Amino acid sequence: MRTKVASKSSLVVSQRGQVTLPANARRRLGIKEGGVVTLEERRGELILRPAAVLELETYSDEEIDRWNKEDRFSLGEKARLHKKLSRKR
Repeated sequence: MRTKVASKSSLVVSQRGQVTLPANARRRLGIKEGGVVTLEERRGELILRPAAVLELETYSDEEIDRWNKEDRFSLGEKARLHKKLSRKR
């Protein structure tokens, strides 16, 4: 079974291995300058897809230690929670 091809273009590979995506395809797919695409190789075909990039924050060990200390229960809080949870069993 062959799938219908929405559009087809011939792209030239530069000396550095680069290709330029046609402007109309970039517009249709929402690929902007600096955007990221994924490349999948499947049975001798190359498949390009627009990719979503999520920015991740990294935290230092010191920040994580500080948050852990701030989140600790006091002895009184621990005793109250233990008593409350023990009654529910």
